[in-house]
Amino acid sequence: MNKVHNFNAGPCPLPKEVIESTINAIRNFDNTGVGLMEISHRTPGWERCMAETRQLWRDLLNIPDEYEVLFLGGGASTQFFTIPANFLNKKAAYLQTGVWAKKAAKEAKNFGEVVIVASSEDKTYNYIPKNYVIPADADYFHITTNNTIYGTEIKYDMDNVPCKFIADMSSDIMSRPVDVKKYACIYGGAQKNVGPAGVTFVIVRKDLLGQITDRTYMNPLPTMVDYRTHAAEEAKNISMFNTPPVLPIFVMHETLKWVKETIGGVAAMNKLNSKKSAMLYEEIDRNSMFVGTVADKADRSIMNHCWVMAPGYEDKQDAFMAFAKECGMVGIKGHRSVGGFRASLYNAVTIEDVEALIDCMQKFEKNNK
Repeated sequence: MNKVHNFNAGPCPLPKEVIESTINAIRNFDNTGVGLMEISHRTPGWERCMAETRQLWRDLLNIPDEYEVLFLGGGASTQFFTIPANFLNKKAAYLQTGVWAKKAAKEAKNFGEVVIVASSEDKTYNYIPKNYVIPADADYFHITTNNTIYGTEIKYDMDNVPCKFIADMSSDIMSRPVDVKKYACIYGGAQKNVGPAGVTFVIVRKDLLGQITDRTYMNPLPTMVDYRTHAAEEAKNISMFNTPPVLPIFVMHETLKWVKETIGGVAAMNKLNSKKSAMLYEEIDRNSMFVGTVADKADRSIMNHCWVMAPGYEDKQDAFMAFAKECGMVGIKGHRSVGGFRASLYNAVTIEDVEALIDCMQKFEKNNK
């Protein structure tokens, strides 16, 4: 059997060191003789793990003290309504760059007026809209930085946003440096770059919480929806109002240690990711049998790479998929809404994995021309 190269769009591949340390902890956590999935979350060892995980977030992203770092359940989709519940008094602005951005805006409409400042839905989200106006009277402006299905990404921190700035960074967090100070809140699911599914990270500026005054719906907030509930616990350095998702948080802890200690931090991770991404895009652009789907190369994601068969070779799609499988490629089938192929180069995907995919593409071209 060929070596497997995992390019799935999520859950992400994990570093081998992380998998091994997690297996050991499942058997025996912190030398307690009790497995990770069996321990009480109030044991000193687990409280220390929670504190260390939070500190890793702070160290890697230079998160200021005025921000809370929360680990919650429910996935990023739960945050689609938790964000407006905590921040939307009357009106919110959304940039619609993909399915998940559209779903986030839909949930916000349950709490107040939502203005879609721009959308790339007209061209199947194959570009990032430019030159739009953000209403100055909006309670907040929401973006989705990376669009996994369509392979587009906002790779910079916007300046001069006239209201609170909120970002769903589910699929590119920890892949590049982020200026956290520009945001009121950053959130996302862990399963793209920082762990398995089951835990959601929320980085939120604490002085902006508790300002819902004009809304009649969900005011006051239900206890579990109110970020202040979890932030109050975080102030005690444990963030456990209720039982946390222990296993995913432990894997996150080990993954962030790997980014910091093995890779050398987020800037080094970004350099590696940019190299991997450039290698694959160069092959997509060079190979006569394939063509990229993103309209503007500047909008291309360094996380999710999308392409289709070139004109004249459309009938070869199934053949390439079968050949790629023979070569050990896993997870490269494109989303059903766009078709073609997609390779997700998340943090733990190696240069060797990318080289294997490129070699597969080159062999297919040679065999079919």
